[in-house]
Amino acid sequence: MKIVSLAVIAGAALALSACSKEPSTQCTTAPESEWMDQTQFQNDLKEKGYTINEFVVTDGNCYEIYGMDAADKKVEIYFNPVDGSIVKSESH
Repeated sequence: MKIVSLAVIAGAALALSACSKEPSTQCTTAPESEWMDQTQFQNDLKEKGYTINEFVVTDGNCYEIYGMDAADKKVEIYFNPVDGSIVKSESH
């Protein structure tokens, strides 16, 4: 009985973890040759008042930053690397 219970619990935990994964945000399907230069893009954001703590290129072809906006709010923002538009933004 214990083995069956453990198997049920393990299966439920696995199913829950699979359900909780969000699909990655997709920003563009354009080839990287059409993307804005990463360094210049970051410099442009800094000129607009952003503080960048972390900059990554996501699996969904986004430029993503973690940092602070000009109002010193903590942000996580996904940008389209082709035109710099915001695709998804979260403030904390």
